[in-house]
Amino acid sequence: MQKVDKQNKNKAVAGFGDRINAATAAKKAMLEKWQANKIDVNDPVYIEQQAVRAAAAAARAEREAQRKAEKLAAKEQAIADRKAAQEAAAAQAIADQAAKEAAKVEAAAALIAKEAERKAARDARYAARKARK
Repeated sequence: MQKVDKQNKNKAVAGFGDRINAATAAKKAMLEKWQANKIDVNDPVYIEQQAVRAAAAAARAEREAQRKAEKLAAKEQAIADRKAAQEAAAAQAIADQAAKEAAKVEAAAALIAKEAERKAARDARYAARKARK
């Protein structure tokens, strides 16, 4: 069983022509509304607003370019610092290696000198024994 709304029962059913006319009227109303809100590009207020917007956009672009330049300079500085640190580390490594080699040479010279002293002492003892006989 289907319920029938009493208010809709009295209304006439809209036909195809009525729907087309309603759609046309709605389109016409939207067009009139759009034309009422249409911007006049020759209006001095509009031109002034556009100039303000353009100035703001230019300032924004300038700030962005400044930030990019600062970021690039900081990046280049970091690269230069890193390169200088690497060069300093390489120079330090070379200096350390040279110091190790010098210490080895010095230790070898000290060992040779000590061996020479021992040989001299041994030779002196040998000569003293020969002299006693």
